Amino acid sequence: MSFAPNQDPKAGDAAACDAIELMIVPRSVDLGGFAVRRALPHAKRRMVGPFIFFDHFGPAEFRSGQGIDVRPHPHIGLATVTFLFDGEIVHRDSLGTAVPIRPGEVNWMTAGRGIVHSERTAPERRMGGEPLHGLQCWVALPASDEETAPGFAHVGSTELPVISDHGRTVRVVAGSFLGARSPVPTLWDTLFAEVTLAAGASFPFDTATEERALYVVDGEINIAGDKFLPGRLLIFRPGDAITVTAVSGARIALVGGAAMDGPRHIWWNFVSSRKDRIEQAKADWKSRRFDTVPGDDKEFIPLPE
Repeated sequence: MSFAPNQDPKAGDAAACDAIELMIVPRSVDLGGFAVRRALPHAKRRMVGPFIFFDHFGPAEFRSGQGIDVRPHPHIGLATVTFLFDGEIVHRDSLGTAVPIRPGEVNWMTAGRGIVHSERTAPERRMGGEPLHGLQCWVALPASDEETAPGFAHVGSTELPVISDHGRTVRVVAGSFLGARSPVPTLWDTLFAEVTLAAGASFPFDTATEERALYVVDGEINIAGDKFLPGRLLIFRPGDAITVTAVSGARIALVGGAAMDGPRHIWWNFVSSRKDRIEQAKADWKSRRFDTVPGDDKEFIPLPE
């Protein structure tokens, strides 16, 4: 999706749970028919592992004839990962990719030196109203790979490892968790997993991942006696093994990875370790030097002024 800068969300600390370094309550933005809650970037924490952007959109139910329409826009220096809980989005990009993403599947788009994409609801899915609920994150690329060739990977739901036992179901979207590894290609040590828990079920979030965060999508969880409601991003201190228990049925997203190889700059949809590279990308988009999106080349999102 496209990033429109806004005020940083408010933060609070869960003082009774020493393992939690920071709790972020995302700022909610209405994008015309559906809400987006943005947890990263944040004034007190710009990244968790390689994750530099974290959006939770929906759940929403579009009226008949409506849907999501994110016009073509550019990215550099990052990979986007889209994961849906409900609905469908058609992804198109300047590589010629045209593929729908559905719940349980993964779209992993590597922007590298530059890519343009759009995200829309297909015409045939606008007839009777369309649900939409999911996550989109941006993952910074290693400095040595920021100018890599752009690429796109779609991984079906049956290709992702799923662990189901003791009232919990874990889908490993990227990286490794609980002994299972995702086939999604990454360029940095990365963790992304979806966990659903029945009431009373639990799972360990151990210290194998250097930087870790947990986002409560729905339901309520308990960590060391503290309870957390939906719409909370909990960032954990390194080295503390914790156990997460569901107070009610819950859905959770786990994100993290190794600490990044230096700070990153982010402006609009551009991420880079170099400010001058972002200035170049701004000029390239304004002058229409990026490639266009086959099948969706009539519209675009202008460079913000």
